[in-house]
Amino acid sequence: MLWSALQIILLVYLGLMALIYFKQTSLVFLPEIDRDYRASPADIGLPFSPLKFSTADGESLDGWFVPADAKRRTRGLVIFFHGNAGSIAHRLDYLRMFHDLGLATLIIDYRGYGLSSGSPSEQGTYLDADSAWLHATQTLGFPADRIVLFGESLGGGVAAQLAAKQRPAALVLASTFTSVPDMGADLYPLLPVRLLAHIRYDSLTRLAQIACPLLVIHSRNDDIISFAHGRRLFEAARTPKQFLEIEGGHNEGFVFAREDWIRQLDGFLQQVVP
Repeated sequence: MLWSALQIILLVYLGLMALIYFKQTSLVFLPEIDRDYRASPADIGLPFSPLKFSTADGESLDGWFVPADAKRRTRGLVIFFHGNAGSIAHRLDYLRMFHDLGLATLIIDYRGYGLSSGSPSEQGTYLDADSAWLHATQTLGFPADRIVLFGESLGGGVAAQLAAKQRPAALVLASTFTSVPDMGADLYPLLPVRLLAHIRYDSLTRLAQIACPLLVIHSRNDDIISFAHGRRLFEAARTPKQFLEIEGGHNEGFVFAREDWIRQLDGFLQQVVP
């Protein structure tokens, strides 16, 4: 009887390991969540240009360019990389905040998300980020030292990889994990997730290669990506760097939720794109 119970436990354990390894893509990338939701910057009174541009491997990306307030001088451009669920239609509040801060915004949906073609993958999102950078610098004409990369959650891993290749004015990591293996180990402490993970987004290691100013934003109450991830990212980074502690859960603690957080973000941006 005991042997049979041990066999069942072992089979369940091996089954969970197989699930994590073979279904990893569908566990990390969630493009189907609220996929039918449609909204645009026009819904909050912002002018914008819809974008369609191609990646190096032939995928078609959907996105928006939201110019800064025409009555003010444009401080620079934010390239925004969103998290692993939903689409650009769910990030209108960010666009409003950047617009009010005198910044233009380029926001894209990764391959497989929203109206973009293809299927999501780690390397694919890196190619998507490269294409966004080329569009920002070559088509829109923004110099690298006026571009801020802003990554939300998983998007922080995408932004960090791009910042390690290019030299933007600054990098902002909001509610970002140190790496997927670290995140998986938090979620499944009894499984050898670090050995099973083939999707990595290793922002912690990448920070050693990033020389631009960094702002890390994280909530002590984050219920999905623990506060420790944000602190480890901050501690591993070179100077200059700043840390903004916010409040609320992972899906509620947004920087645009409180005026004092926006002021602190603006203070950082004033230093890098005055």
